[in-house]
Amino acid sequence: MNEVVGRDDLLLVTLDTLRHDVASELAAEGRIPHLARHLPGERWEERHAPGSFTYASHQAMFAGFLPTPAMPGRHPRLFAGRFGGSETTAGRTYVFDTPDLPSALAAAGYRTVCVGGVGFFNKRGALGSVLPGMFQESHWEPEFGVASPTSFEAQVTRAEQVVAGLPPEQRLFLFVNVAALHQPNWFHLPGATREAGDSRATHAAALTYVDRHIGRLFAAASSRRRCFTIVCSDHGTAYGDDGWTGHRLAHESVWTVPYAHFFLENGALHEHH
Repeated sequence: MNEVVGRDDLLLVTLDTLRHDVASELAAEGRIPHLARHLPGERWEERHAPGSFTYASHQAMFAGFLPTPAMPGRHPRLFAGRFGGSETTAGRTYVFDTPDLPSALAAAGYRTVCVGGVGFFNKRGALGSVLPGMFQESHWEPEFGVASPTSFEAQVTRAEQVVAGLPPEQRLFLFVNVAALHQPNWFHLPGATREAGDSRATHAAALTYVDRHIGRLFAAASSRRRCFTIVCSDHGTAYGDDGWTGHRLAHESVWTVPYAHFFLENGALHEHH
């Protein structure tokens, strides 16, 4: 990461609330082609979330604690705040002295931009301003939020506008928190009703919706130079699993998340659908 930072643009996409099992099923079934073509082996990596809900998990991720590979052992991290005795900081880790990754990248010359989604990014109160406040520039509109059936399209349009407004030589760290998977998501499945509510099936439909538009985001993020990209979930959510519903609780459906990182080459073929 010490070679990547300063050379490439950076994109972090959190697919808020996305379950690992649903993400894996859709990849295997060919239902998320635009995401799958970038996943190593067209498979998501199974990881453990650093928190069980959005605020906790993003605080951890912005401190360098991305989801941890779901297997025993020490797993060197991509980014780490300088911290005495850290056992997951390795020679390839980008180590920073600021409290969080956005401010570290800003100090390294990056323009840091947040395009928010769920309520913890809405800047409508002190709590909803903490995470976006880590960035030099942050965006949130009701159209980006959980109740909007077109939230991701609106977010991507804003991201495209941000990229278009940057000087060509300016490095960019773009963070997008995708709200579409979070409840309510029933409206992404044709025929589903508000009365029936959300389910694994509507959760899956929300991911296929995101996949239909993510090619535009990838194209914008890599339009100026190569872009190192991380796409992951911050936590899952339970739909009646073992009697549990929701998140901010300790269940496999919440702790197990999909993760991938990869390079988007500048000017490479991008499919638009």
